[in-house]
Amino acid sequence: MEFVLQNKENNKAFFNIEISQKEFEKSIQNVYLKTRNKFNIPGFRKGKAPRKIIELNYGEGIFYEDALNDILPKAYGEAIDKLELKPVDNPDVDIDQLEKGKSIIIKVEVTIKPEVELGDYKKIEIEKIEYNVTDEDVEKELASIQERNARIIDAGNRETKEGDLLTIDFKGFVDGEQFEGGTAEGQQLEIGSNTFIPGFEEQLIGKKKGDEVEVKVTFPEDYHQENLKAKEATFEVTIHEVKEKELPELDDEFAKDVSEFDTLDEYKQSIKERLEKEAKNKEKVDVENKILEKVVEISKVDIPEIMIEHQIENEINEFSYRLKMQGMDINQYLELTGSNLDDFKEQVTPVAEKRVKTDLILEAITEAEDIQVTDEDIDKELDRLAKEYNQENVDEFKDNMKKGDLEYLKAGIMRDKTIDLLVKNTKLI
Repeated sequence: MEFVLQNKENNKAFFNIEISQKEFEKSIQNVYLKTRNKFNIPGFRKGKAPRKIIELNYGEGIFYEDALNDILPKAYGEAIDKLELKPVDNPDVDIDQLEKGKSIIIKVEVTIKPEVELGDYKKIEIEKIEYNVTDEDVEKELASIQERNARIIDAGNRETKEGDLLTIDFKGFVDGEQFEGGTAEGQQLEIGSNTFIPGFEEQLIGKKKGDEVEVKVTFPEDYHQENLKAKEATFEVTIHEVKEKELPELDDEFAKDVSEFDTLDEYKQSIKERLEKEAKNKEKVDVENKILEKVVEISKVDIPEIMIEHQIENEINEFSYRLKMQGMDINQYLELTGSNLDDFKEQVTPVAEKRVKTDLILEAITEAEDIQVTDEDIDKELDRLAKEYNQENVDEFKDNMKKGDLEYLKAGIMRDKTIDLLVKNTKLI
């Protein structure tokens, strides 16, 4: 087989694949052997008719299409390797010549990865990022843990206040008419959580169990339902239950109940250490993101539209997976937010574009710096994963991982090494 690159421009490659008659003949014979059972020829048992007889009955080109489908994947793969192309989409294929006794000539057009014009990524400067953990941070985290461990008790017949947990029924009206989605029974609401329309929760403060309250609000101008944006609404609300949180005492017994520590001071120290570790991780992530933003800013690349389309699909699939973990599908989400798939695609397009551009630029830096992944790198990463997933038999875990497809793991390691190089060359000011 011969491969000739005709042209390469605007992220497109145009090339010819020439398959000799001898090679094509082998493919035709392979197809004949695989499909001869499908032909019924008078005078021959099924599957026993010679190829020439089948061709006389059905036409000389009866096996051509299947033969091309048989040989093209291999021919295309070899062409991509030899011509050193990096396709990002399926090719458009056109049969230019297919005649008996002549080579087969196939014209191919395919979208390829764009060339990246890198800026001077070794002379980047960013402001130093530092997050410090204060005693106030520790107390705030402790208060949050205290609240999560609170008992929910009946508040009796007192007036409602901030932080109370209410069970309510409500009916919503706009212009005197009930509107869709504005009615509920047995709805749970924490006063001060700001989960309802602005102004709704505040009007329930000072009320009591059994009260019927008329709440008047105005929907925000950016509300997700188009027909309710900036509309004035009235809600008829009935309060069925008022409950409150009874917080546990912050003492040594509390520490013993919620942790492995015997004293509150020890528990506070562990909280501080955890927050400091989280702060360092956040510093690292934010520094890396700032550097990547700078690298993207100083580099140029013309991204093929198909790459962005593929990434949009990836974003939607990842989001759908996260929704599924929460017991919801994408259609339910879109209905709940008063949106549609086209609107959602438009929302994620900037994210997709940024991700594709960043990945392309990182790949270009990886290639420019000739960054490689060694066996030692893989072992180190597998050790980290074994520890993260609490694997008791580390060697068995690593062996099983190595038997699978390591390309995804290698790609992650290579990306991390490239980012590490960028961080090392960045000046913090």
